[in-house]
Formats: sequence, C-alpha cells, structure tokens
Amino acid sequence: MIPTLVISLITFITIVISLFLFPKIKIKNFSIHAYWVIALIGALILICSTLVPIKEVYNQLTTNTAINPLKILVLFFSMTFISILLDEFGLFRFLASVAAKRAKSQYILFFSFYFLVAALTIFTSNDVVILTFTPFICFFCKRMKINPIPYLISEFAAANTWSLLFIIGNPTNIFLGTSADITFIDYVKVMALPTIAAGTVELLVIFLVFRHKLSEKIGEIYIETEKIENKVMLFNGVAHLLICLIFLIIANYIKLEMWLISLICASSLLVSTLFIALVTRKDFCFISRAGKRLPYPLIPFFLSMFIIVVAFNYRGISSQIASILGNSNTVWVYGFTSLMMSNVINNIPMSILYTGLCSHLDAAIYLKGVYASIIGSNIGAFLTPIGALAGIMFLDIANKHEIKFSFTQFVEYGCIIAIPTISAALLVLFIIL
Repeated sequence: MIPTLVISLITFITIVISLFLFPKIKIKNFSIHAYWVIALIGALILICSTLVPIKEVYNQLTTNTAINPLKILVLFFSMTFISILLDEFGLFRFLASVAAKRAKSQYILFFSFYFLVAALTIFTSNDVVILTFTPFICFFCKRMKINPIPYLISEFAAANTWSLLFIIGNPTNIFLGTSADITFIDYVKVMALPTIAAGTVELLVIFLVFRHKLSEKIGEIYIETEKIENKVMLFNGVAHLLICLIFLIIANYIKLEMWLISLICASSLLVSTLFIALVTRKDFCFISRAGKRLPYPLIPFFLSMFIIVVAFNYRGISSQIASILGNSNTVWVYGFTSLMMSNVINNIPMSILYTGLCSHLDAAIYLKGVYASIIGSNIGAFLTPIGALAGIMFLDIANKHEIKFSFTQFVEYGCIIAIPTISAALLVLFIIL
C-alpha cells in the first residue's frame, strides 16, 4: 500500500508543478504537454513494479459496463467533435458578435455574455466554450477599451457551473455519472435545481464584485456581426446536435448506450459535412482544423490516471480513504472534499478517484456521494487554475493577449465565487435527496 501511495503522490505533485514550471517538453521543433507524460510514467511504474497487475488493468479496461474508460472517452470526444465543428461553422462567434453589438451598456453586455456562455455550455462543451470565447472576450474588451476581467471571470465560472446540468457537460460528470448507472433523464431530474441555484448565486456574487467596474461607459465603436459562410453546414451541425441530445435523453428506453449514440451522431455529422462540402465545392480545411483542435493529450492522461486509481482500489487505499470520509453528512463531506481534491490533483483524476470512494458508501447514501462529487468536480474548476486543465489554458490565452491576470488573482476571485456557489448547489442537493 505504501509504495503505491508514494508513487501516486509523487506523480500528482509533479503534474501540478509541471503545469507552471515546464508545461511543455520541447525536442527541437516538436513539443508535447508534460502533464500527460508524467501521468503515463507514473502509471507504467506501477505496472512494471507489479504494484498493480497488468491483468487487473486489462480487466478494468475491457469490462463491458458503463464505467469502461474507453467508452467514456468515445462519448466525450464525440460530443467535443460536434461542438468544435459548430464553432468552425462560426456559430459561437456569430452569437457572441450579436450579443456584443446589441449591448448599450456594460451591464447588458455582462448579462448577455453570461447567459450566452451558460446556454452554449449546456448544449455543447464547457472546455470548447472557454477556449473559444476567451480569445473573443480579450479581443473585444481591448477594442472597446473596457476591463476584460469581469467578463473573463464570469465566462470561466459560468462554463464550469452550467456544465452541471447535463451528464455530457463535463468528462467528470460522464465518469462519475455512468459509474453509478445514472441515465440522462435521472441525472437532469436531480441536477437541474442545484445547477440553477449555483448559477443564480454565482451570477449575483460576480455582479456584486464587479458592479463598479461594469458601471463604466462603453465607447462608441462599431461591432460587425460575424457572418455564417455556409448556413447549410451550420444547420446540419445544429440538427445533429439536437438529434444527439434527443437520443441521449431516451437512451435508456431504446436500450442504446450513450457512447454509441454520440459516436453515431459525430460520425454522421462528419460524413454529411464532407458530402455538403463536395456538393457545394467548399474547402475541407475546417474539418482538419476541427480534428487538430480535439484534446488528444486527454487520452493518455485519462487512461494513466485510471490505472493509478485501479492500483488504489487493488491495494485497498480507496477503502481506507472512504473510511476516513465516513458515511455521515455525505453531501457536504463529498461535495467539499471533491472541490478541494480537484485543486490538489485536478478534477479529472479526482473524479476517477471518487468513483472508487463512492462505491464504499452504503447503498442508501451512494447517489448522494456521487452527485455531490460531480458538483465539486465542476465548481472546483474555478477555485484555482489547478482545478481543471482548462484553467491553465485559460490563463495562458489571457497572457498571450497581454491581459494582466495572475494565478493569485484567479485564486482570490475563485474563493469569493466558488464557496457560496458550491454551498448553494449542495444545499439544494441535500434538500432534494
């Protein structure tokens, strides 16, 4: 047990350090993200030292259950691909430009951006929205000569709060939710009210924090509405997204797994988009751009972290941690500890770890632990930049646009916003469960 724990802790700590000191490993003109390499090395050490048998890892990777990590990756990448293609078709930029053009004051602009990010996050992906909207906000605020910080903070918080609503909103939702065999509809029934409560409290807190900065006037600068170059492709993409969501909702009734539905819809969108491009004689470059934007490093990172947690379970470490957390005040204990743990080891490995911890809970309180952990994994993303991989990329984008937004500032605003937000979500969850 001790060697496994030591190797795992060294891996976690090194990953966190790498995010700040050496985020990428460069070899001549080639560079790769360091975090997944470190995770892979940690997992290989555990396997090679027989601290976790290769047979145990193989059994877990090939198990025909909803918790199979390969199925979860297919579900996540399929939904992400659909979201990225919609962005390539110009949907996000078009909606953002329309919202910006109609804003007569910073107050209207602030609420317009917040609700737009919330809506897009619900139906697409929180990470895609963050990585798409952050450059837009930086550029827009610089051009309008207004402070970008209120908009950047609200964007990041909104994306990582409203991602709670659907099980497909975040890979952490997918892993924790599917591990408990929670259907799409059952998930929404439970998480709808906590999400609304969290979003309402969050919006109020952010507005109160930045109300003075938002009172400044917007300069008279003309904003062009982004044009949709190919409306047929956009319509086709939106139709595929809606069809996918409908089938995910009824998946339990038609006896189809969510990963298979998302894969079919993503494949259909790809094929139909290629066909439309051929018929309309359009360039295929946006498809290759969408392919390049997929978060491929997440695959080795996710699988490596999964192996580490398999070692935790095999060596009894998970059961020891679960006994420390106990079986009382489950919503509060699992909610707040998952929030904090997300900011120690990142929310993806945290969700994998808490899947094992929740399995040790009594049947009557099992779902309380799962839902509370899901809330912690999402809201934990904006407590500190370590909470989610998107947090580091978010700061990097802001810095590239010459916006002074430090790690310390992120944490200061994160503490002010995240604590009341998760408290509201957990309180409502506690009441309804």
